Amino acid sequence: MPSPARPSLTPRKQPRQARAEATVDAIFEATIQLLTRPGAENLTTTRVAERAGVSIGTLYQYFPNKQALIYALNERYLVALTEKIEATCRAQEGESAKNMLKALIDTYWQAKTERPEVTRALYRSVADLDNTALIETFAQRVDAATTAMFSSASDVDFANLAEVNLTLVTVIFGTVRNAFERGLDTDEADRLHGQLLLMCEAYLVCIGERINHAGGQSGGQD
Repeated sequence: MPSPARPSLTPRKQPRQARAEATVDAIFEATIQLLTRPGAENLTTTRVAERAGVSIGTLYQYFPNKQALIYALNERYLVALTEKIEATCRAQEGESAKNMLKALIDTYWQAKTERPEVTRALYRSVADLDNTALIETFAQRVDAATTAMFSSASDVDFANLAEVNLTLVTVIFGTVRNAFERGLDTDEADRLHGQLLLMCEAYLVCIGERINHAGGQSGGQD
């Protein structure tokens, strides 16, 4: 089970009504705007409240400090990303492994490039926070979704699905993050996107050949 967030990072309360949800949405959007502008290192709860158009007291009703606000913003981002991946995996069940792979890469890449400045800002914002619990929860849900998807592939029966799944997810997610950390321009990123798909497809072909080879050996011994 993932470790719970420290009490200092836990929101004071969750919005229960539409008006409260709109207030929290405004606070999150204001935080994003400040994180993506010069001087983000000087972000304060006061500046966030002013940009969101709420009182500092209202902000503190939900978030006890700046760290709790940043933590909650990253949690929201990861939950939304997780849900996109889960939806893709459900939609791809029973398809070929190649189609599954392309859909997974496209979904993750598009999610990260919708607002690339936000992706970069969120990566930076958690540098001084312990977000282990968020990453563990994200990883567990994604692993469950991608494993279930690949297990239903119409053209491959993986001998070690857990190993293959871990390899693919690690390579895909790590490559995309590295692309943002390098600050690649659009053309470079597009080319890398294509190369990532090619590399993962080649891995699937290799895995398939190993499975077929092992099956052939077994058959020859009978």
